[in-house]
Amino acid sequence: MAERQLQVVTGAFGYTGRAIARRLLEQGQQVRTLTNTSAADPFTGQVEVCPLAFDRPQMLEASLRGAKVLYNTYWVRFNHQRFSHAAAVANTKVLFAAAKAAGVERIIHVSITNPALASPFEYFRGKAELEENLKALGISFAILRPAVFFGNEDILINNISWVLRHFPVFGLFGDGNYGIQPIHVDDFAQLAVAAGAGREDTVVDAIGPESFTFRELVTTLGEILDCRRLLISLPPWLGLLAGRLMGLATGDVVITREEIGGLMAGLLAVDSPPTGTTRLTAWAREHRDTLGKRYASELGRRQVQ
Repeated sequence: MAERQLQVVTGAFGYTGRAIARRLLEQGQQVRTLTNTSAADPFTGQVEVCPLAFDRPQMLEASLRGAKVLYNTYWVRFNHQRFSHAAAVANTKVLFAAAKAAGVERIIHVSITNPALASPFEYFRGKAELEENLKALGISFAILRPAVFFGNEDILINNISWVLRHFPVFGLFGDGNYGIQPIHVDDFAQLAVAAGAGREDTVVDAIGPESFTFRELVTTLGEILDCRRLLISLPPWLGLLAGRLMGLATGDVVITREEIGGLMAGLLAVDSPPTGTTRLTAWAREHRDTLGKRYASELGRRQVQ
């Protein structure tokens, strides 16, 4: 068992943060989370809770004092009236500065595949800006770059499956022949915690053992769920319109223009060896009776106090 030390995880009641916190607890570590969610505590009090107080840097610093490692999962998927990419970048810089002031020894930061300062997509530009900020901070770091997560309560894979279950056709953006490399959230958590125990500054593409084109992914899920559907190619604008109509029906943001653009540009695939071991196909077969039965809402997950 690893020596018991204080580990801080942003968003431990959320999706990725929860998987990381669970693995740390299994190792016997002391875990604290920085969060603003009103979601129920999945750890029944085993994780200490402090506010993610970006507007109070001194409070943030106090919450980080004594921590060996900070695992940062904080980010936003899209711009919204309640949050934005620009605010997320600014907030994360405040968090990093507070971690340095508090004497945190190492930061594990969740980024994205193919970030670039010159990207036409704000999501990828923001992730690149934060990577550069972290590298210049003067603290030991590991940057993990996942493409897409799957596992219990994921958004993308679940909602593709939900559409397959509920509609007779599935619309692809363009020809669907752009890559995607999902990683299981527990594999990612294992990678993150292992990185937390390291000392070397590193940047790692976090991808699973299976690579698909988007068309192949949808076809494969349809076969596993016994929901084989007609796949139709849509121009991006029409796919976005369909997504917005579905968003009105679900009360959620289903897809954004930037997400379509990044997907079609091949930014969710890399030429790197896999770091995860769980195969999406095997996992989907194991969970075929529940996968996609209920729609997973991004806005519903972001319950902010």
